[in-house]
Amino acid sequence: EAKDEPSHGIVVAVGPGKTNDKGELVPVDLKESQHVIYKKYSGTEVKDNGKEYLIIKAEDILAVVE
Repeated sequence: EAKDEPSHGIVVAVGPGKTNDKGELVPVDLKESQHVIYKKYSGTEVKDNGKEYLIIKAEDILAVVE
């Protein structure tokens, strides 16, 4: 049985958050430069000025590594 291990990364930018069912903004509890573990196969890969980035939803972040 194959196991999908999570992936590691460093946060380079954080959006303002997500709007809940009541229309209130719920901020993201992440900061730039934090090391995170996220679900494998999550996010969208993009290239900008020759650099590759992965845009991930906050729900796909499994842990912040200190």
